[in-house]
Amino acid sequence: MPASLRSAWSRTLIQLLAILAAAAVVGLLLGQVWPILAMAALGVVAWHYGRLRRLLMRLTSRQRLPAASGDGVWNTLDRLLLRGQEEMHARRHRLLSMLRAYRAAAEALPDAVVVVDRNTQRVLWFNPAATTLLGLRHPGDRGAPVGERLHSLSIAHWLAAGRNAEPMLDVASPVDAGLRLSLRLIPYSDDYWLLLARDVSKMLRLEQMRRDFVANVSHELRTPLTVVHGYLDMLDPEELPEWRPILAEMQKQSQRMTQLVEDLLTLSRLESRDSLPEEQVGMSSVLSTLRREAEALSQGQHTLVIEDEAGCDLWGSTQELHSAFSNLVSNAVRYTPAGGTLTVRFARTSDGGATLGVRDTGYGIPESHLPRITERFYRVSTSRSRESGGTGLGLSIVKHIVNLHQARLDIESEVGRGSLFSIHFGPGRVRPRQDAPLPMHGSA
Repeated sequence: MPASLRSAWSRTLIQLLAILAAAAVVGLLLGQVWPILAMAALGVVAWHYGRLRRLLMRLTSRQRLPAASGDGVWNTLDRLLLRGQEEMHARRHRLLSMLRAYRAAAEALPDAVVVVDRNTQRVLWFNPAATTLLGLRHPGDRGAPVGERLHSLSIAHWLAAGRNAEPMLDVASPVDAGLRLSLRLIPYSDDYWLLLARDVSKMLRLEQMRRDFVANVSHELRTPLTVVHGYLDMLDPEELPEWRPILAEMQKQSQRMTQLVEDLLTLSRLESRDSLPEEQVGMSSVLSTLRREAEALSQGQHTLVIEDEAGCDLWGSTQELHSAFSNLVSNAVRYTPAGGTLTVRFARTSDGGATLGVRDTGYGIPESHLPRITERFYRVSTSRSRESGGTGLGLSIVKHIVNLHQARLDIESEVGRGSLFSIHFGPGRVRPRQDAPLPMHGSA
């Protein structure tokens, strides 16, 4: 029991006993009976005081006291308090065990885990991996501003984005420049953030090896394919009528392989770059070129509509943007049955940007395939893709070009009703038009 509380109770009891004792003495001197009752009351008060003091000692003592035995209000209350204390102790023990287990798990992780106070952006706790990957050390970095301790990563602006912060996928470690880190910020409450750092050096090396392998193999395939094409061109189907179907199929497949090699080389080139040479892209001439390409590919089997409503140009790579737009248009032609309609629409958006959309009335794409449709070699229907002459790399190329222009690719589709592929450019990519606009509509 605390000394102040024990002293207060002792003073109260002494005062009460003094009053009762004085009253008893006066009563005895006057020869009255009630002093005996006062002495009895004094004993009862002293007994209740002792029981109350025991309860207070149970509540305040750090030691476990044995439970009272017998009946009565005080004994029952004493046992209830003891049971409550035991249940509270068990809950506290379980909670501490869980906290120790969670802390041990966080310390065993190979990824760096840093708990950051959201309001002050100071380090509250970090695991041993944070020392290896981020250079944080106990105890000096506890309570320090995380941006100051990790100033070499330039993450102050990134932290300011909070819940909207995108993962930083390739950052050099402050400890070892040879280590490449992936940083991620997880706001798990209103007051705290988790800063996670993962070593992705091995993954990036493997990815680079894959890119080099694909690029080298694709480049080496060019020479034998050129030889095959040359010999096939030398063979005259008219002189070998019985070989005519075989030669036609050989030429078709060699052309398909050549296109596959070219697409692989294009994809490897795009993956190896962080930026592109930029210039003003004249959208009027680009749309005119797309119209001619669609007409040549369609051979008059589709209705083609061009809607140039934006009245502006774009800032970017003319070659790469044309490649992306051409891939979308050619896909729309390939996967739309004869008699269908293709619409290419270039328009402004409410945020000051611009959108180029390609809509078709083709087969459509099941919703379950949409999340993976831009993966390389991913096919919704293998037989239909091969019949159309596609390589499975077109949309992957489009996605990389879109990302290099800080744009966004949206895909909407419904089976049996066609698809809409839209590339959204931000206001920073829009420029006043310099060349003459296209007619609003055209058909083929």
